[in-house]
Amino acid sequence: MLRSIKDLEGYAIRATDGDIGHVKDFYFDDAKWVIRYLVVETGTWLTHRNVLISPIAVGQPNETDRNLPVAISMEQVETSPDIDTQLPVSRQEETDYLSHFGYAQYWAGTGLWGSGMYPRMMMPEFTSTPVVVEPRLDPPSPPEESKQHQGDPHLRGCNEVMGYHIRASDEDIGRVAGMLVDEASWAIRYLIVDTSNWWLGHQVLIAPEWFEDVNWSEKTVSVKMTRQAVKDAPTYDPANVPDSRMESEIWAHYSHVDGLGYDPDRVRISAPR
Repeated sequence: MLRSIKDLEGYAIRATDGDIGHVKDFYFDDAKWVIRYLVVETGTWLTHRNVLISPIAVGQPNETDRNLPVAISMEQVETSPDIDTQLPVSRQEETDYLSHFGYAQYWAGTGLWGSGMYPRMMMPEFTSTPVVVEPRLDPPSPPEESKQHQGDPHLRGCNEVMGYHIRASDEDIGRVAGMLVDEASWAIRYLIVDTSNWWLGHQVLIAPEWFEDVNWSEKTVSVKMTRQAVKDAPTYDPANVPDSRMESEIWAHYSHVDGLGYDPDRVRISAPR
């Protein structure tokens, strides 16, 4: 099932023994376009500290109560490495975080999550590879002006991308208004593009596979399609989550008008957790 990340913002994170806080943002991997962490605002119980929660621990969303159950305790969260979510997250910090919860490293493989597709398969009970905690070698503190270069450049905040300009092969076509995520794999399947500055009330979906380039400094996404192709694409209706038939129509449209390649195996209903 596809789900808008905007709909998940504000969801309560429910640990095995109580509520941790509420979803504030998401970090995604811009190499594979997968949500790697939920940024959770803990409120007063943890002195207003923001913490990261990996989708590895997340269960099925409860839409009625607007919460996400997680297979961790409040104590595990409280004693987890303190990561400043206002700064880039380094690979060393990720390694410490994953080791704390006993998770394997998601980058150790060619799949979206290790060698597989789904984050739950990274739980200790599913992986046969022991988690190796490497000794931490802290480098000398860098000068203040170089802090902006620390961290993993592939981790981005989803809220940061909102409003980015979308550029077709011939001219601009709209701005990023949201993202649709596969709730089983946490892969970002589509950007929601608002074209209302060009065609009133028109929103369309564009998949990461169709990106030509993402310029983070200029806040633009270039796509392998013409402006007319986007204008004629099936309209996205936020009230109707795209199913496999609707996805097939979108992919077939761009394959026909811009030759982007239609892969019927890419359009599938998400596997259960």
